[in-house]
Amino acid sequence: MTAITRLREKLCACGHSLLARGLTFGTSGNLSVRLPDGGWLMTPINFSLGNLDPALLSHLDKNGRLVSGDAPTKEAFLHLSMYRNRPQCEAVVHLHSIHAVAVSCLCGFDASDCLPPLTAYYVMCIGRIPLIRYFPPGDQALAQEVEAMASTHHAVLLANHDPVVSGNSLNVAISATEELEETAKLFLLLRGKTTSPLTTAQVEELRQRFPS
Repeated sequence: MTAITRLREKLCACGHSLLARGLTFGTSGNLSVRLPDGGWLMTPINFSLGNLDPALLSHLDKNGRLVSGDAPTKEAFLHLSMYRNRPQCEAVVHLHSIHAVAVSCLCGFDASDCLPPLTAYYVMCIGRIPLIRYFPPGDQALAQEVEAMASTHHAVLLANHDPVVSGNSLNVAISATEELEETAKLFLLLRGKTTSPLTTAQVEELRQRFPS
């Protein structure tokens, strides 16, 4: 089995798992991985992540042009924006996970750091997550906003939309997305209650030990 064949199978298996576990729904959500030649594999447009076909995945070249497979997700530009400013990035996960989406619809918090450091694992997996102002789905202007944040953040939250998370492997990106969703759930459960997030010193220690 070639490296690209293994990546095709893995992308489909991960998509099925994410949908089965309720981390996205319908035809929402999209995944991508970087290929050894500098191109990418992406999930196609209008496909459920639970029903992906390895042979139909969108294969893009290093310039973002479709080489083979079905047309890529209409949000391919979000993935490419993240890859352009993060050379270490090997995968991008963009899901409509319900609690993270709920947080993206709130107001009155620090847009440069949407979620408090409630747990060490959130700090280790995400660090800080900024909120990017609202754009309609598929709006190419959003690419500039994501790209501007990508050099300093491997995860962003799109207002009234959902998170975009990158990682140095597909497993890492998925794990970070899961941690973000669980932290968003905790944040919503604790709203209106007195909480004790990690201190600035505790957060800084974790960031030094586990740079995200």
